[in-house]
Amino acid sequence: MKEDVQRLLIQFKDESGAILGSPFDVPVDITPDKLQLVCNALLQKDEPLPLAFYLNDAEIVTSLEKTLDKQLVETEKVLDIVYQPQAIFKVRAVTRCTSSLEGHSEAIISVAFSPTGKYLATGSGDTTVRFWDLCTETPHFTATGHKHWVLSIAWSPDGRKLASGCKNGQIMLWDPDSGKQISRNLSGHSKWITWLCWEPLHLNPECRFLASASKDCTIRIWDTVLGQCCKILTGHTQSVTCLKWGGDNLIFSSSQDRTIKVWRAEDGALCRTLQGHAHWVNTMALNTDYVLRTGAFEPAEATVNPQDMSGSLEELKQKALQRYSHVRGQGPERLVSGSDDFTLFLWTPAEEKKPLARMTGHQALINEVLFSPDTRLIASASFDKSVKLWDGKTGKYLASLRGHVSAVYQIAWSADSRLLVSGSSDSTLKVWDVKTGKLAVDLPGHADEVFAVDWSPDGQRVASGGKDKCLRIWRR
Repeated sequence: MKEDVQRLLIQFKDESGAILGSPFDVPVDITPDKLQLVCNALLQKDEPLPLAFYLNDAEIVTSLEKTLDKQLVETEKVLDIVYQPQAIFKVRAVTRCTSSLEGHSEAIISVAFSPTGKYLATGSGDTTVRFWDLCTETPHFTATGHKHWVLSIAWSPDGRKLASGCKNGQIMLWDPDSGKQISRNLSGHSKWITWLCWEPLHLNPECRFLASASKDCTIRIWDTVLGQCCKILTGHTQSVTCLKWGGDNLIFSSSQDRTIKVWRAEDGALCRTLQGHAHWVNTMALNTDYVLRTGAFEPAEATVNPQDMSGSLEELKQKALQRYSHVRGQGPERLVSGSDDFTLFLWTPAEEKKPLARMTGHQALINEVLFSPDTRLIASASFDKSVKLWDGKTGKYLASLRGHVSAVYQIAWSADSRLLVSGSSDSTLKVWDVKTGKLAVDLPGHADEVFAVDWSPDGQRVASGGKDKCLRIWRR
């Protein structure tokens, strides 16, 4: 670019392509801070929003000029600059282990914070589910009743119940306030439970229905009030590996028969089968997962001491629906699936059975995939020791996070989508800065492989568990 080109015409657009204001001319060396002032003035919001700006999918980091240098753009035309609102709150990276809690007598298989981050539960190979008190970081309740390893746990989106499934095919429900069992065992699966998933809060604020997937190739929908099975969804020919209950009342199931099936929750009808993977499908994520998980809880309004959500069922339902609609935006829900064939596929399962994108790059099987809470990024963890980041809309490859020296088992996003934590069989956790693609904090401390990791929705804590039977809580 020549020196005399000092000013350009730009046009702000939002992510869906809607135009903001009219084109106006700016100096070529304008910085994102200045763009933010201009854009917020046009948006006329009470509170100025933090924004990120993109020119042809490349983020403007230092100045417009620097971004233009890397691209061949006709500077005589009006340049479209896409603005993206960022989270208005910041989650700080965890930096130290504040508690190492013993109690489980076998490996910890799953770790999960409740939707507000008030409670923490773990499921273990010692057949128990344990609840932990986060204010004092001490053991709270030990829930006994399973006769075999607890393989899967899931919080209801109102945070009032925890479901756990074991290798015997039994499902039990627990009250986090007392550690006692609610209603009777849900029995029916003939083989072990692989996944549990609750009905979204905005569809039913009572959180009455629970879906379970099993090695016996079936999916069951349970009425947790009556304690009985109301539907059995059959069609998969091998073990069902993962289950998602979408916000439009569709259920998505992935299986070792290499397919993903889409079911209607109200009548159990099979809508379509998504094919494309060449090996077992291990893991799936919906772009609305995080908002469905947190229900009516808004992480931006989190307090230091997390509380349960208060309000009538109708209020909670409205709040959850409003949050869901905001995150989902205009288009249909997007689903990403990861497989033993080293690839990921991006789908719009409610609309068509053709994938939007096939995402290749991993050199070993994919263990977990997650959309960021703001739905803009996808992170995938693999046995090839890396975590990869992809564009949440197009599936385009963005970056590899390298640092682990062994397989990466599980990952978790911070609520503001700026940080990612990963747990690995190399016994460390690592916190990554997503924007730079660099390691933010290395967290050694576990004595053996880390199987499970979760970041609380209020952003305060990370919890991890694994082969050394210790639950570790990390804070900043």
